[in-house]
Amino acid sequence: MRCPRCGAEVPPSPLSFKCPRCGELLDAVIEEPIIKPKGRGVWRFSSILPQPRTKITLGEGCTPLIRLRSDLLLKFEGANPTGSFKDRGMTVGVSIAKAAGASSLVVASTGNTAASAAAYGAAAGLEVKVALPDGHVAAGKLAQAIVHGATILKIRGNFDEALNYVLEKEAGRSYPLNSFNPWRLEGQKTIALEIIEEARIDNVIVPVGNAGNIYAIWKGYREAMEAGLVESIPRLIGVQAEGASPIASAWAMGREELVPVKPETVASAIRIGKPVNWFRAWRAVKATGGGFMKVSDEEIINAQKALARMGIFVELASASTYAAYLRLAGSGELSGSTVLIATGHGLKDPDAVARYLPRIIEVY
Repeated sequence: MRCPRCGAEVPPSPLSFKCPRCGELLDAVIEEPIIKPKGRGVWRFSSILPQPRTKITLGEGCTPLIRLRSDLLLKFEGANPTGSFKDRGMTVGVSIAKAAGASSLVVASTGNTAASAAAYGAAAGLEVKVALPDGHVAAGKLAQAIVHGATILKIRGNFDEALNYVLEKEAGRSYPLNSFNPWRLEGQKTIALEIIEEARIDNVIVPVGNAGNIYAIWKGYREAMEAGLVESIPRLIGVQAEGASPIASAWAMGREELVPVKPETVASAIRIGKPVNWFRAWRAVKATGGGFMKVSDEEIINAQKALARMGIFVELASASTYAAYLRLAGSGELSGSTVLIATGHGLKDPDAVARYLPRIIEVY
């Protein structure tokens, strides 16, 4: 484990999250990675993943890469077992927690992390507690957490306050599986490895909430490059909703400093005002010559509609990537091939569709 700020190194451990010297989140570093895929799903990349005694898996990974046009593809993470990309990280994180002897898991969540932790915790036979911002979790995601038997911890506030609760009140009592946990991000890096198997890409557009996934995708590409599978890393573009855009705002001002905001957006999965992984994400995007940008809720809603008319139903946070693509392509700021990371299925947030006027004809 290595600190990206001060360079301190610590031995790998299930509980190694922060640098003991400066407090920055630690990176899990693989020296001279060798990638030899074998089998199916996330664990087919075991040669560059942690090796817990028992793997808690629900068959995650191997999600479709859908071609929308000649130079545009969409990685549909809604095809994972609980309907989001979080399952890639949970299979690794929960496996490590189980191997380490944890009896309970805890997460703060806008919804998808709770659903995934609840499912994988149930598969592992572990107690799961999910801290949720009251009134700010999509119905589909809440239903998943409930049906898988998680204990709901109701937080009066937003996601950032829920995460503070986990860090301050649950430390030492339950194993935390939010994305400050580097082992969870090890599973999420397999998104990049699957894309590499199918296409050569110039740009990857990723929705950014707590900002762990864009870093994980960069890490996957970087390890693939070190292993000789690719010659370069695509330009990474992180997209945030206008009402929840602390990283994009800092980027636009050229300031490598996060100023938290009170998040407000229809895209609940990225309604986060103080992303814990902002520095990880910043490093990843800067290293690829990419950038961060923000899109409006109206653009996000229109993008969801447009993708649905192509046969792809994604949740609003995922639609932000298509909104960003339309803006960038329209202004001539994109060249080459692009992949949109659609992080969750539209069925996660059925209430979002209530704003669309249905076409109904009474025939009988």
